[in-house]
Amino acid sequence: MKLILVTGGCGYIGSHTIVDLIENGYDVISIDNNSRSNESILLGVEKITGKKVKNYKVDLCIYDDVYAVFQENPTIQGIIHFAAYKAVGESVDKPMMYLENNISSLINILKCAQEMKVPHFVFSSSCTVYGNPDVMQVTESTPQKKAASPYGLTKQIGESIVENIVDKCNTNAVLLRYFNPVGAHPSIAIGELPIGKPQNLVPAITQTAIGKLPQMIVFGADYDTKDGSCIRDFIHVSDIAHAHTLALQFLELKKDENTCEIFNLGTGDGYSVLEVIKAFEKENNIKLNYIIGPKRDGDVIAIYANNNKAKDLLKWIPSLTIKDMVKTAWLWELSLQNQSQ
Repeated sequence: MKLILVTGGCGYIGSHTIVDLIENGYDVISIDNNSRSNESILLGVEKITGKKVKNYKVDLCIYDDVYAVFQENPTIQGIIHFAAYKAVGESVDKPMMYLENNISSLINILKCAQEMKVPHFVFSSSCTVYGNPDVMQVTESTPQKKAASPYGLTKQIGESIVENIVDKCNTNAVLLRYFNPVGAHPSIAIGELPIGKPQNLVPAITQTAIGKLPQMIVFGADYDTKDGSCIRDFIHVSDIAHAHTLALQFLELKKDENTCEIFNLGTGDGYSVLEVIKAFEKENNIKLNYIIGPKRDGDVIAIYANNNKAKDLLKWIPSLTIKDMVKTAWLWELSLQNQSQ
């Protein structure tokens, strides 16, 4: 089996991707220092797949420690690089921390890929690279505006780094621009585990519904959108995870080429924050306690994906609906409560 290194493998998308990789015949190891994750999530991965995944608790900003992992695993054939700080609001408050962590870790992992001649590299990017675009539905060629947050800036810089050096590394690459991953694995064995107060919408919804948070805040309801709240392209995390397996398979077919392709990963539909709240309330028969608050620095007003390129070249078809997203997210929150009792 081909060995794949997943950085940030104990994280939300990383853990779901490890499941998908194993189910598609890959062997996987993880690097995750657990500064923003919990290694226990790999027990859920083992429950689903029957495979125990080794995690190296290594800081990717320390090159020698990262290189030691590659020396111990010289047969790595692909890297999927998730590990990064990702909270938009926090990045506004701590821009230097985000730039230092997200860019240094990327450079170190690419240096190792070059040194060890790893042929395939998949980069976890984001729709934040578009900034506040002139159109709501964006293609991969939509002109990028100034990043709305330092987090978005790290993704713009990261993409540029990968595009500029993959040919020098003899590595081919895919850049995957996620929109808004939500939900939990259908088995409810793994899901999102935010550290501290959740920064993303759906964990804030579920934690409010279960009583961990007294109420949630909708950040702004007077934007120029259909109901005044921000519009996003919400996509089930399992659909996002499968795209990484397809991206590796795409690169394997182009092993003798210096390829660097970009793909949007979204459903192609835009849902407002208030629409997601209503969908959660309806699907789970729960009334949510929320208030309208001020706008939040760094938030993009409205964006959703044109995903035709991913459908055409990766053969990627997202299959799970907004109902699946809010239902599995709630079942995951309930399972966490049961585990803590």
